Amino acid sequence: MKIGALAELTGTPVETIRYYEREGLLQAAARSSGNFRLYAAAHLERLRFIRHCRSLDMSLDEVRELLRLQDEPASDCAEVAALLDAHIGHVQQRMLALQALQQQLKALRGRCQTTVQDAGHCGILAGLAEGAPGRVAAEPGHVGGTVHQVQRRKARRR
Repeated sequence: MKIGALAELTGTPVETIRYYEREGLLQAAARSSGNFRLYAAAHLERLRFIRHCRSLDMSLDEVRELLRLQDEPASDCAEVAALLDAHIGHVQQRMLALQALQQQLKALRGRCQTTVQDAGHCGILAGLAEGAPGRVAAEPGHVGGTVHQVQRRKARRR
């Protein structure tokens, strides 16, 4: 199959498939006489495996290691379990960080009990301008899409 068919079957953008090839996660496909990439069922299975790992928020390094272990059927499954245990630990750390973030956001929201005032006297904006002690830069893992959700709600109210 061509790259477009593989992309459609797996819900993976074509550029991502090419990236996985460059990174060595996906074997380079054979080429047709017209220089089109031709993918086999093994590519489809491997890409589905990669996509599933990524949907579990595994890093590319974690996926790479799991693929290495999968490619070595005689390898010890304890290595797979250890990798997953480490990933679970990362998820727990992120959950704690998200809970702390939620508390900070609730505290900011608590600074403004009404929405009927001008932005010049908004407690939320004042709190944001003050900044949080010890936190200088944004941390990775930003939860996206909230601005668009708020804008959609405002548009519906009009």
